[in-house]
Amino acid sequence: MAELHFFTGTMDSGKSTLALQTNHNHAARGRVGRIFTTHDRAGEAKLSSRLGLTHDAIEVAADFDFWRYVVDSLTRGGRIDYLICDEAQFYSRDQIDQLAKVVDELQVDVFAFGILTDFRSALFEGSARLVELADRMNVLQVEALCWCGKRATHNARTENGVMVTEGAVVVVGDVESLDGVPADRPEVAYEVLCRQHHRRRLTAARAKAVSLAPEPLPFG
Repeated sequence: MAELHFFTGTMDSGKSTLALQTNHNHAARGRVGRIFTTHDRAGEAKLSSRLGLTHDAIEVAADFDFWRYVVDSLTRGGRIDYLICDEAQFYSRDQIDQLAKVVDELQVDVFAFGILTDFRSALFEGSARLVELADRMNVLQVEALCWCGKRATHNARTENGVMVTEGAVVVVGDVESLDGVPADRPEVAYEVLCRQHHRRRLTAARAKAVSLAPEPLPFG
């Protein structure tokens, strides 16, 4: 029986790498699949991992319909045994429902990969629906680490080096600083933190600045 799988973890936990490996494993056994992604760091219609691996993919726009795509492909004589769906946190609730319908009605396996919560520590719409519907939910065992060495559990966004907890949910950035950012746009980057330092808004850069600050004199 086909199943809807959801693989989740923070940034740097290897989700996209696992998505590419999953596709390789199934393709090596003669199965035929499709790869989907959205808002990937490498650009449109690309699935990329931070290890440098990339693969062509189908870009999932806001109005993309998984059910219609699979039905149309099968009707035209195509074969689809499984779907690889990266960056699934950005999919809409309706799109996750479509994936579940593909599994149940067409017996096509779906492997979805995504971050559970956004930079505000709130559940992404797509991830929340996957938690509700997935046959299997898997938390990746590769632990990303906060700058302090503890297990990272939260994703933080910085703008011009300052951590923010408000703003648009979808802003593409990376863990490295971005070049060529327009002067009127803040430089957006992401960092993984433990809960304590996310709560205190203490990023690696801020922690370093604090540690380099002069000690107060021992008298008033």
